[in-house]
Amino acid sequence: MTDTADLPREPERPSGWLSPEGIAAARRSLPLLYVDAVPVRVDDSGDVVAVGLLLRVTPEGVMSRALVSGRVMYHERVRDALLRHIEKDLGPVALPQVPPTPQPFTVAEYFPTPGVTPYHDPRQHAVSLAYVVPVTGDCRPQQDALDLAWLTPEEACSEQVQIEMNGGQGLLLRQAMAHVGRMP
Repeated sequence: MTDTADLPREPERPSGWLSPEGIAAARRSLPLLYVDAVPVRVDDSGDVVAVGLLLRVTPEGVMSRALVSGRVMYHERVRDALLRHIEKDLGPVALPQVPPTPQPFTVAEYFPTPGVTPYHDPRQHAVSLAYVVPVTGDCRPQQDALDLAWLTPEEACSEQVQIEMNGGQGLLLRQAMAHVGRMP
């Protein structure tokens, strides 16, 4: 008689999380809630002096600059989603400073159809609450991010960097810098 190995079981998802098939079905029929975070460094007076941009590879194999972004999970507070995605992308010691009452600087509506709004996500219709979040800790790219570059607001808003951003995130970054008074 031969011993057989048990196949590894699928890891358990926290309560309320959808299966890959479930999230695909939801993306086809419902707008999903997201958060976008523009990580920044501020000086002693609170002025933004640097913007953190991730370097990622798109599904098409193209290198692009990106903001911290991700879904808000079922039964998750927006502030907790912000903290989770910042930690996921910038590391556990990024030390984000989310205010006691977070207020988005804008709401970005991503559509799968290009041109409906300046924001495009071919996978889904998503509504994203966008925040500027100061970080004070040691930030290092995590997960699928290849690099993290700290740029001045002027560099981040330059045409060269804007071209490297996809899905309207360049416009979102420019709106963030205008919101904090650092639009060149």
